[in-house]
Amino acid sequence: MLDPFFSSPPILVSAIQPTADYLGLSTLPLHIHEVILGWTCYHLIDTIVSPAVSTWIFPSVYPRLPARTMISWNTHVTSFIQSCFITAFALFVIWKDEERKEMDWAGRIWGYTGAGGAVQGFAAGYFLWDLIASIIHLNVLGWGSLAHAVSALLVTSLGFRPFANYYGLNFILYELSTPFLNIHWFFDKLNMTGSRVQLYNGIVLLATFLSCRVLWGNYQSIKIYSDVWTALHTQTLDLPVSGNSAFAQRGSTLGLGTGENFGTMSLPTWLVIAYLGSNTVLNFLNVYWFAKMIQALMKRFRSPNLTSKMGKRSFETDVGCHI
Repeated sequence: MLDPFFSSPPILVSAIQPTADYLGLSTLPLHIHEVILGWTCYHLIDTIVSPAVSTWIFPSVYPRLPARTMISWNTHVTSFIQSCFITAFALFVIWKDEERKEMDWAGRIWGYTGAGGAVQGFAAGYFLWDLIASIIHLNVLGWGSLAHAVSALLVTSLGFRPFANYYGLNFILYELSTPFLNIHWFFDKLNMTGSRVQLYNGIVLLATFLSCRVLWGNYQSIKIYSDVWTALHTQTLDLPVSGNSAFAQRGSTLGLGTGENFGTMSLPTWLVIAYLGSNTVLNFLNVYWFAKMIQALMKRFRSPNLTSKMGKRSFETDVGCHI
C-alpha cells in the first residue's frame, strides 16, 4: 500500500540521507517529512494551540492553573490529539494494506510498505516531541515519562531499517487507551473528581488499558519474540525484491513478490537486544501503570469521604505516569 501522503521533498531526502546511511535507517529518507511534520504539529499544539483554545473554552480554570499543572495540561492535550490521530491512521492501514496482510514471518521482521512507513513517521515525530518535552519538564512529567519516551522513540526509529514495521503498527494500538487516560486527568482539573462520569470513563480506561496495552501488547510481544527466534535460527535468507522495492520506489513491500535478490539478510544481536529490550521496558511500564491505576481508582470511588479528601489530588499524581 502506497504512502497516502505527499512524497518527501528532495532537499530533505538529500539532507537526511548521509545520517540515514550511517545509522542504517534505509527508509527514513522516504518519511523524514512526516517525522518533521509530526514533531512540528505536536510542538505547535503544545505551545500555541492548547494554551489559546484552553483559555477560550475554560477561561475560569486554565489561566489560574499553577505553572507545573499548566505544563501537564498542555502535554495532555497534545497526547489526546496524537493518540486519536495515530490509532485511527494505524487501524486504517491495518485494515486496508493488503500487502501487509500477506506477510510471512520474514515479512513481519523485514517487510515494508509505504503506508506503514507513514504511520511510523508520524509516530516517530510524536515520540521525538515527547522525548524533548520529557527532558525539558523532567521535574513535572517524571522519570517514567522519560523512560517511556526513550523506549518508544528507539523502537519506532529502528523500524526505519526497515525492521518489524508489521509489529510497529500493532504496538501503536497501545494508544487506544490514551484518550481515556487524558479525559480522566482533565476531570480532576475541572473539579469533577469522583463524579459519576469520571467513574464511567475510569471503567472504560481500565478496560482499554488492560486489553490494548497489557493483553494485546504482551501477545504481540510473544509473536515478535517467536519471529525473531526464527530469524536468529535461519542462517541465510535471500529476500526477493521486486522492481518497486522499498529501496527503488516508495510504497513497495520488502520481502514480498518476485524479482532479483536483494541479498542475504541477517539479524544483528545488538538490534535484537535494543528492540526487544525497549519493548520489554514498555510492557513492564504498562503492567506497573495498570496496577497503579486500579489502586488509584479504588481509592477514589471506595467511599465519599475518601473521594472528598482526594479532590485536589490529580490522577497523574496517584498513578505516577504520563503516557
